[in-house]
Amino acid sequence: MSETNEQNIKKQELKKPVLFSDFGLLESIQNRLKEFGYEKPTPIQAKSIPVVLDGQDVLGCAQTGTGKTAAFALPTLQHIIPKVANDKKNERYIRILVLAPTRELAAQIGDSFKKYAGSGGPRILTIFGGVGKNPQIGALKKGVHILVATPGRLLDLRNEGHIDLSGVEHYILDEADRMLDMGFIHDVRKISRALPQKRQTLLFSATMPDSVISLAESLLHKPMKIAVDRVSSTAKPVTQAVYFVEKFQKYHMLKDILSDTTIKRILVFTRTKHGANKVVKRLLRDKINAAAIHGNKSQSARVRALKEFKSGEVRVVVATDVAARGIDIKSLSHVLNYDLPNEPESYVHRIGRTGRAGDKGTSLSFCAEDEKKHLRAIEKLTGKQLKVLYTPKHIREILPPEKLEPTQKKHGGRSRAYRQNRKGGSSPSPKKGRQRTRKKTDG
Repeated sequence: MSETNEQNIKKQELKKPVLFSDFGLLESIQNRLKEFGYEKPTPIQAKSIPVVLDGQDVLGCAQTGTGKTAAFALPTLQHIIPKVANDKKNERYIRILVLAPTRELAAQIGDSFKKYAGSGGPRILTIFGGVGKNPQIGALKKGVHILVATPGRLLDLRNEGHIDLSGVEHYILDEADRMLDMGFIHDVRKISRALPQKRQTLLFSATMPDSVISLAESLLHKPMKIAVDRVSSTAKPVTQAVYFVEKFQKYHMLKDILSDTTIKRILVFTRTKHGANKVVKRLLRDKINAAAIHGNKSQSARVRALKEFKSGEVRVVVATDVAARGIDIKSLSHVLNYDLPNEPESYVHRIGRTGRAGDKGTSLSFCAEDEKKHLRAIEKLTGKQLKVLYTPKHIREILPPEKLEPTQKKHGGRSRAYRQNRKGGSSPSPKKGRQRTRKKTDG
């Protein structure tokens, strides 16, 4: 064979796409992947799976929606499935521990492990706050091989003597940056100290700020650093644009966007829980099916809202950043930042809910005058200038409540004095000074 032919063959081999079948995964895992139509891994999966299979620690960075869960779930399942095949009840103990910052993300990770493992495999349990402890305690007593948990509930149950972490072989922290943003750093360190020194640790994050790097240095041993996208980059299939509007115009602009019937589902982000509730209340009043997801909602309400959102019963979900991680909805075409986040990293996580797994998506943002500093921070972090969209004239011409004439103010269409006279009451007495009237604003 000539040297030229050998070079051509090597070039063809390099161009050959990596398939899940190339990793040497167990037949049971490969059958599950084929069942779900998974053939070619994403970049983070292709780079991480071989390293995890070799037993090395990993510090992985990839934007949301790129398949990080399978990147750690598949190889760790490969490690423990042969070990637990003949486990008896009294021998069951936690071999894989996964920490996640939110209930939604923990539930999603747990479901993924179950999907890849199939029935009759390792026993998998997901625990988080907001629901009763007793069912979780009962499941723990039966023995668990894989535990997916939020830090708070894990520590609660461990402190009560229901969880033993002495047998953990694989320790995984997912969405580590969000974990730290939510103030879980001390919980994470307490949990980490309770684990065996000899273990494999995998830390995955969508962004890599200094706080995450510092945590990784304290937990990981000679990790392989894997980054498939520039740190803090946003998904390529997502079109990003911004409307410059005043605060009192935001809701009217939202309604204008929702008049586009091609938008079947849209995830709307507000900065506060109160703001999310107000937007949902106005949408329902205008006959638009909507639901809110935030920390004050019970777990059952959050699960119900997501279920109805996925099925199409609810067209709009309004959420705070608690939902920016863990919501995995196929073909979610639009995300809207009703309020720009204070932290630019949150923007990356929010818009990561659309354009997942290569699908196209659209991210729209509203920017009021006092939010321009947040917009500049977002553009600096992502290295991308958002496209400015034209705000319709009928939105720009909407006057703020304080500019309306007294008879136009939203008091049932009439002034307060007029309604008092109709009821037989008297108008405010001038002797008592100027009466303060309560304004009902668009907010």
